Amino acid sequence: MVMEAEGLRERSDGRERGEVASFARTPVLVIAGAMAAVLAATADRYGYFGDELYFLAAGRHLDWGYADQPPLLPLLARLMDGFGADSPFVLRIPAMLAMVAGVVLTALIARELGGGRRAQTIAAATFAVSIQMLGGGHYLATSTIDPFLWALLIWLLVRWVRTRADKLLVWAGVVTGFALNTKFLVGGFWVVVLAAALAFGPRDLIRRPALWLGALIAVAMIAPTLVWQAANGWPQLTMGAAISQEVSAGWGGRVTFVPTLVLSAGVPVGAILVCYGLWRLLRSERLRPYRFLGWTALGVLALFLLANGRYYYAAGMFAPLFAAAAVEIEAGQASKYWRWIATWPVFLLAAVIAIPQALPILPRAQLASAPLWVRPIFATEEIGWREITESVAQAYRAVPDPARTGIIAAKYWQASAIDHYGPELGLPSPSSPNRGYVTLPRPPESARDILFVGNDPSGLVPYFTQVREVGALDNRAGIQNVSQGMKIWLATGRNGSWDTVWPKLTDWGF
Repeated sequence: MVMEAEGLRERSDGRERGEVASFARTPVLVIAGAMAAVLAATADRYGYFGDELYFLAAGRHLDWGYADQPPLLPLLARLMDGFGADSPFVLRIPAMLAMVAGVVLTALIARELGGGRRAQTIAAATFAVSIQMLGGGHYLATSTIDPFLWALLIWLLVRWVRTRADKLLVWAGVVTGFALNTKFLVGGFWVVVLAAALAFGPRDLIRRPALWLGALIAVAMIAPTLVWQAANGWPQLTMGAAISQEVSAGWGGRVTFVPTLVLSAGVPVGAILVCYGLWRLLRSERLRPYRFLGWTALGVLALFLLANGRYYYAAGMFAPLFAAAAVEIEAGQASKYWRWIATWPVFLLAAVIAIPQALPILPRAQLASAPLWVRPIFATEEIGWREITESVAQAYRAVPDPARTGIIAAKYWQASAIDHYGPELGLPSPSSPNRGYVTLPRPPESARDILFVGNDPSGLVPYFTQVREVGALDNRAGIQNVSQGMKIWLATGRNGSWDTVWPKLTDWGF
């Protein structure tokens, strides 16, 4: 292993300048530019996604942590909202940049693995036509920023394996700090990658002081959030259990985890190359110094599968697997019976399949009548947020005493929409016992009555003298989504103070 490391260093010195120049001449930047153009053209086509409205709401109440996430996404949302455009396009600029950078990083990883012009191009194109990554570029979400940061982190590690430049490990700590402030998942990555390095090499990674200096930097960057979590009873642990229950309640659960993850890599190219890249990382002598990455991918997959997490938690490992597959294809290791997978006609086919699945291509007016199989995966949840808020405003104007009436939404999406569109319609700031919204402002003590948005008001009944239905949400687009038809209730005559009632309503709202 020492001889292999020396050989890697010798080769790196001789090809560093030439590789940088050759990289600039590859089609990688053209591919990245094409992805950017597609994302930009569709970014403002419908409206906000429910989670994006939540990030905007959380960003208006900045804190060091939230019940369901660290603070980076709400901070990004606040910064983009500061431009004052009230535009999904503006909000999604960080997401678009992250995915375009992911294209370049995947090519860079291929270069570090020994890939030339063709390998870099194949790796970049595979990332660009991935359904998961295209869809991620359309939303500002943790599932977008997290894979980008993982790709950057893995590039730093792979480059360190080749060059042994310890400053890369310090930068890896900085990137880890940002990743931890996006989502805590990267902690699982480090547990697995260090175990894999200890078992399969490079074992000297663990002995490098720079690695532990980087770890201290990452801990310092996440410390305020950890303090917030401790002060609030570690709600993130409850959130993890809630997600596990949601996954179990959904179709398939653990049974569909791996197939869904593989298909989200892209059809047909990504799904094949993500599997081939894993196989070659585990078997190829050419890639032996990087074998720990193959075992890391398996370990990350096992970790999130056992934890019953969402399939896309493991998507951060796509970039090195795409890159490894591309390097081996360029080296002629792929069977002649399926080398066709890395040709431009197949990549164009993959793009034709992925773009309608991941992005809002259909005109909004045709969305309601379009078959489910031609709709973008989450498109219906980008429609009608202002309209449903107008439904709430109509009910609010009819209450007997608006000055003493607060608003509670059963779910955080509807609360976020009311928070965003409600002020210009004369609505008070909403509250919700659901997910991270529970740590945002609760109803004021002056709110003796409550306008409740949700299908089941039974939780309110013990604390109010009367609960009656007064309306329903209507997106006015004829589209069936989670908000359409949701009921509105008026609860009057609160029994007890909010200090007593709110904790009973919430129980963290999961």
